[in-house]
Amino acid sequence: MQQEKALAILKSGKNVFLTGSAGTGKTYVLNEYIKYLRARKVPVAVTASTGIAATHMNGMTIHSWSGIGVKEHLTQGNLASMKAKKYLKKNLGKAEILIIDEISMLHKNQLNLVDRVLRYFKDNQDPFGGIQVVLSGDFFQLPPIGKYNEKSRDKFSFMSEAWVNANFNVCYLTEQYRQSDSSLNDILNEIRTGNVSQQNLQILKEATEHTLEKKEVPTKLFTHNTDVDKINTEHLVELEGRTKTFKATAKGNIKLIDTLKNSVLASENLQLKIGAKVMFVKNNSEKGFVNGTLGKVTGFNAEGHPKVKLSDKRIITVEKEDWSIQDDHNKVLASFSQFPLRLAWAITVHKCQGMTLDEAEIDLSKTFERGQGYVALSRLKRIENLQLKGFNEMALMVDQLAHKADLRFQELSINADQKYTLDELNKMAPAFIRSCGGTTNIKDIDKNKKKIKEKKTTKQSTYDLTLSYLQQKKSIEEIAEERGMTAGTISGHVIRLRSDYPKEDLSFYKPKKALFNKVKKVYELQSKGNEISSKVIFDALNGEVSYQDIKLCIAFL
Repeated sequence: MQQEKALAILKSGKNVFLTGSAGTGKTYVLNEYIKYLRARKVPVAVTASTGIAATHMNGMTIHSWSGIGVKEHLTQGNLASMKAKKYLKKNLGKAEILIIDEISMLHKNQLNLVDRVLRYFKDNQDPFGGIQVVLSGDFFQLPPIGKYNEKSRDKFSFMSEAWVNANFNVCYLTEQYRQSDSSLNDILNEIRTGNVSQQNLQILKEATEHTLEKKEVPTKLFTHNTDVDKINTEHLVELEGRTKTFKATAKGNIKLIDTLKNSVLASENLQLKIGAKVMFVKNNSEKGFVNGTLGKVTGFNAEGHPKVKLSDKRIITVEKEDWSIQDDHNKVLASFSQFPLRLAWAITVHKCQGMTLDEAEIDLSKTFERGQGYVALSRLKRIENLQLKGFNEMALMVDQLAHKADLRFQELSINADQKYTLDELNKMAPAFIRSCGGTTNIKDIDKNKKKIKEKKTTKQSTYDLTLSYLQQKKSIEEIAEERGMTAGTISGHVIRLRSDYPKEDLSFYKPKKALFNKVKKVYELQSKGNEISSKVIFDALNGEVSYQDIKLCIAFL
């Protein structure tokens, strides 16, 4: 099925299972649907089966959103107690659409519990309380965690009563947007069928002899955390120079903050050195990086922010990014702020799910779970960019029940594709929006889109907001007070603005000549042609000049 048809089926209000092989754009379609709903003010709950997947979607785990937590059973008393909690009553009561990403990792018992909770909160015995439910995922990827010796039919969510009763329309995406190499795509498709040909086995064996270009040290993927931690620590220690540590900041609901800390790929305490191999762990198309982009730390700017050189020679000065958990009205319930980087000499297969890697060394010799090999290999675009350090028999295995189900999903998707035309689906969409309490007024939709866009770009436009105050020639202290920031932060903005807008006349803020020359002398002596932090200058001047004045001097050097 094409993405356009899948999106139209979603908009028609039908329950949907969105699937397809890795790289077919499932997350893209979901994000397009979420944007569509929010522009029309339809309350949508964005969740995922794991914290890592949830952060990719700016959502929260289904366990947290629904209130089921780690429970295996719910009594009537449990349900009554849950309904007394304001945040659950608000979340579940108002939601008109529920999205659950990475459904393959949600146990069938948990999906049944979500169904039961929604029927109770909505006081409606229709499946999931009568709201639209959208599940997304690929059952060939990592499976649910179950009890010891628990069989697949006892774990997979498509075996649950809730799944059967919801009557999902299957949208099986078929266009490949990641693998540009047909041989790698063939291998992945054969792994999905559970029958890798001798020809493709030979290609994988030859990949153990591959020599990568290694313009940058390739990322190493392992199945076990111990191997990953050991390699990253060893490489960082080997680098010369001082280690810089960046502490994350968090605010909001304490329990949700803990969820973010455990889910976000960025470290709570990020340790970097010049020369460190790093990976971006967030998407930011405007700044030119995505989750999985690799680079090397080349230095730190005057504000202490890391500068990362990418494989295409571009250098990005990295700024802190926010990961957040939001309610269905975009209100932030908890946020985690950190530079979107992690050491990337090595990473686990589990943590790489959702990433696209330029090249990688992959060790699958200790694979212990079906699906790990498929997840690891599907991160790459081309077989030539793979150096396979080894693989065992388990690495090429997929679950047999998942295989049988996948064949059925393909059939059901063809049926859904043939059953509806785009015109029919497009006519259903406005009625569904109205039934959810949303707006179909074009002016209101455009206004909402604009508001959402402004909200998303607030962090990026913070410098432009400071510039508007600077143009009024307000003092640094006045600007800081009005913006709720420190004077030092505003002075740091001046450095950035002088670089971004060299023709803008900000000479009003240039320090007096004697002070400027004093800082300039130390800067030139200490920097030796490289950018240095204001702390180095502060220490060299024995603390006689404030950080604020130092930053303003640096801005005009």
